[in-house]
Amino acid sequence: MPIKKVLVVDDSPTERYVLVDILKKHGFEADTAENGEEGIAKAKAGHPDLILMDVVMPGVNGFQVTRTLSRDAETKDIPVIMCTSKGQETDRVWGMRQGAVAYLVKPIAAADLLDKIKSLA
Repeated sequence: MPIKKVLVVDDSPTERYVLVDILKKHGFEADTAENGEEGIAKAKAGHPDLILMDVVMPGVNGFQVTRTLSRDAETKDIPVIMCTSKGQETDRVWGMRQGAVAYLVKPIAAADLLDKIKSLA
């Protein structure tokens, strides 16, 4: 499946800007959500080809959002890449168990992100 539309879910305006900038410079369409609840709503409404998910957010965290999306018939086929500052191995394992297809630790290098996206296409 070609990846064109990407949803970036992150509460940090700086992180959203950096990720969207990388995506747009490489020909992707990018939308953003500022928190988990908005991320779920936008995933259901917009059906992106990929979601980049932060973990540490107010309210519903990225682990919970990923679990919700991966268990919902409407969104279960949308791959989620966790993009987070939580770099412990236990965090990575937990993120993957919630349904993520990949786990990247911030700061995220553009090449690493693009390689992960390419591997999913």
